[in-house]
Amino acid sequence: MPEKELEVIIATDCGSTTTKAILIEKKGDTYRQTFRGEAPTTVEAPFEDVTKGVLNAIAEVEELSGRKILDGEKILPNDGKNGVDIYVSTSSAGGGLQMMVAGAVKAMTGESAQRCALGAGAIVMDVLASNDGRADHEKIERIRQLRPDMMLLSGGTDGGTITHVVELAHFLKAADPKPRLGASYKLPVIYAGNNKAQERIKEILGDSTALIITENLRPSLERENLMPARHKIHDIFLEHVMQQAPGYPKLMAMVGAPIMPTPAAVGIMTEKFAKANNYNVLAVDIGGATTDVFSVFNGIFNRTVSANLGMSYSVSNVMAEAGIDNIMRWLPFSIDEQDLRDRLKNKMIRPTTIPQTIEDLQIEHGAAREALRLAFDQHKSLAVGLKGVQQERSISDAFSQTASGQSLIDVMKLDYIIGSGGVLAHSPRRTQSMMLMIDAYQPEGVTKIAVDSIFMMPHLGVLSSKSEKAALDVFYNDCLVRLGTCMAPKGTGKEGQKIMSWEITTPEGKKFDGELKYGELIHMPFETPKATIICHPAKGFDMGSGPGHTHTADIEGGVVGLVFDGRGRPLTIDKDHAVRLANLNKWYNAMNMYPVKK
Repeated sequence: MPEKELEVIIATDCGSTTTKAILIEKKGDTYRQTFRGEAPTTVEAPFEDVTKGVLNAIAEVEELSGRKILDGEKILPNDGKNGVDIYVSTSSAGGGLQMMVAGAVKAMTGESAQRCALGAGAIVMDVLASNDGRADHEKIERIRQLRPDMMLLSGGTDGGTITHVVELAHFLKAADPKPRLGASYKLPVIYAGNNKAQERIKEILGDSTALIITENLRPSLERENLMPARHKIHDIFLEHVMQQAPGYPKLMAMVGAPIMPTPAAVGIMTEKFAKANNYNVLAVDIGGATTDVFSVFNGIFNRTVSANLGMSYSVSNVMAEAGIDNIMRWLPFSIDEQDLRDRLKNKMIRPTTIPQTIEDLQIEHGAAREALRLAFDQHKSLAVGLKGVQQERSISDAFSQTASGQSLIDVMKLDYIIGSGGVLAHSPRRTQSMMLMIDAYQPEGVTKIAVDSIFMMPHLGVLSSKSEKAALDVFYNDCLVRLGTCMAPKGTGKEGQKIMSWEITTPEGKKFDGELKYGELIHMPFETPKATIICHPAKGFDMGSGPGHTHTADIEGGVVGLVFDGRGRPLTIDKDHAVRLANLNKWYNAMNMYPVKK
């Protein structure tokens, strides 16, 4: 359908607990999100039909907008007053898309396979490899136990040795795993390995699995080719997995574009935004059970899922992985360690509760910073250049082991951070959301920060396949809540030492200036959408043009404004209890994060 014909669009995202519907209408030349509704997702008993929740959410939009969209269970076509031009949907209901991946060498094809599956919106349950240290019978047992929705098998560069990948295929045949949904169909297996092994793989797995053969993920050591396999994952998700889930065949008949896994749609929207503005972007979705991190650096897209880091169901894992001291270091009051553990465990037992006191909110924010930090660390370790590639190295590189397989993520070159998920989208004050991201990610230099107001990115990602203009219009106007810009000189110094001065010029010619001392946070309300800043960092401090060099950048204001972060990079929090409490209270008050006790 040509873009000009889309005037009214309805989009839904079927989450594991809630199905959210939004109405998008063309107003003049611009698309705007006008009404939204939500309803409980109905994949599980007693309903076991996902379309019930979808119809309930759309019915709420009908009620609010006064526009008739449904005729029973049918979506009406647009006649000017009623109906819509297109209905699109994403889904992570029923546990989303769960996959196992296998590669010949864990650090090379194993990692490429993992990046491929994650980018397609899957949860990776396990990575099998010839050299993963498990005995043969353990690998077979593991495949049997997990019951994934599909498997991705890769290994070897084109024309290379085939023994490892053939061995993995034999393990798979011996395990004879049953898929998670619907025991009546064969497990889909995508083979994206050495092209020389295709015939052998067909002989071994052709009869016992639904085998799909596609191009190699790592045709050579220097090249990764993930898109063909990603497209196959997407196709199988629709043809096999979705057909087995309760009510999905009905939903697939209703939509005007293929249903996408929710994370894949968020990834597409992140990529479109990065490309449209030529930005390096980091986006995060922090949920109750998992945290998804998306990044686009130098045009390369990566996604990771931290399946055990979340704010309710998984909050105990955050406590275990980060350590209780790391959560306590963010609390501006004294608390007994056992008391803190109990409060966090209560959140796990009652995942839908929200903090009732300032202290409880600060504890939740402490845990959120650590969940965001840990998920970002995991993301950095997977978003790397290709391992196994020979690079010319200097003597100093030879001593550091990261020369090949270096992380693509460079926080100094990061232009934009987008946060979503309850704790970031719905914190009582926007300044809290902004500070959680600054503390967790420690951006360097000049970084713009925003939140997704109501987690609309999935709807817009799937819509962009039909109309990129509609998706980007709504993204800029209704989805992004611009918080402001963070200026953080990289370097460490002495408390109170002057580390930077700056001048800001707005398009109307207004000028502001100031200076920053080490150890302080300055909050400057600033709502002007665009302005220019010239930063003069002190010797030894870097704002993006090298230590001590003047740096000019575009900034944007927002509901929080500008944050000048003089706490140093890397950010260290004083070990001394009294000093730490004094610093935290000074910083939180400077940012007006919490009500000050009278």
